[in-house]
Amino acid sequence: MISKKRVLVLLYSQTGQLSDVVEQILAPLEADPAIEVSVHALRPVKPFPYPWPFFPFMDAFPESALMQPCPMQPLDIDPDEAFDLVILPYQVWYLAPSLPVMSFLKSEQGARLLKGKPVVTVIACRNMWLMAQEKVKGLLQDVGAKLVDNVALTDLSPTLATLITTPRWLWFGKKNGFWGLPPAGLTAAQVSGSRRFGRALREALHNDDEKTGAPMLAGLEAAQANPHLLVSERAGTASFRIWGGWIRSLGAPGAPQRKPLLATYTAFLILLIVTVVPISLTVQALLRPFMSKRFAKLKTEFELPSGSSGERMAMFSDAAEAEFEARLQQLASQSV
Repeated sequence: MISKKRVLVLLYSQTGQLSDVVEQILAPLEADPAIEVSVHALRPVKPFPYPWPFFPFMDAFPESALMQPCPMQPLDIDPDEAFDLVILPYQVWYLAPSLPVMSFLKSEQGARLLKGKPVVTVIACRNMWLMAQEKVKGLLQDVGAKLVDNVALTDLSPTLATLITTPRWLWFGKKNGFWGLPPAGLTAAQVSGSRRFGRALREALHNDDEKTGAPMLAGLEAAQANPHLLVSERAGTASFRIWGGWIRSLGAPGAPQRKPLLATYTAFLILLIVTVVPISLTVQALLRPFMSKRFAKLKTEFELPSGSSGERMAMFSDAAEAEFEARLQQLASQSV
């Protein structure tokens, strides 16, 4: 008897958007009798709320920026259990992986579960994910895991619009469009379209491709990097570390003495967003003709390992899946 391929999914989704994406990716895997999917939720001891009121939202910034773990509930799983593939979805908090995911990656249980495993990361965020993924790469390397693929899904709305719609969604739980602004988050088409990654992983697992260490999601427009945001991300990361250190020195998360400096930093951050980011993007636009090769190289580097090309999209489309299922039904009827 051929043993099943075992897939471990480690999920933390605060708003539910990431859960919706993961549900689409897992659907083809869960429907395959040759694949066993085990989903485990990452749970902080003290849950992060949703909606996420302003001060609790800002209070998570120092520990996120400094990558200081929060207490986590242990997973109900043997850390030495064998899996063929790990899927690690995450949100981006303050240009870093969300605290629950980062805390898991830094835990002893996380290190034991992931050691030697091929890992597929799945990101759903506003638009800045480059530095967060670099940090995740480092954490995976630290525990001896192998990053084989990365999926990055970002809000398609204009950047200025998302600076209003995303905080409104997080703080008040209101995702709908208003005053001519688009809805926050991923589109329904982006979410449903992520099913192609599950189909490709299903085929790869049947072919033992997860053992090769090569990308399994290449050619599926998995990760579209915007290198022009890199300057802003690096500046933001440096700023977060400095201010995060100052705020953390005043006490632990929730300490009232942190609030004045958090309010001060919020004002500074808004000023940074409305001044430095536009200036940086304008300067880059002016230099673009002279830096096109440099930007192209950065784009390719940050899109690894899966890349942004789309030559295999048709192979794992809804139409291709319908044809595949029709063939299976035909074969089943012939065998009866």
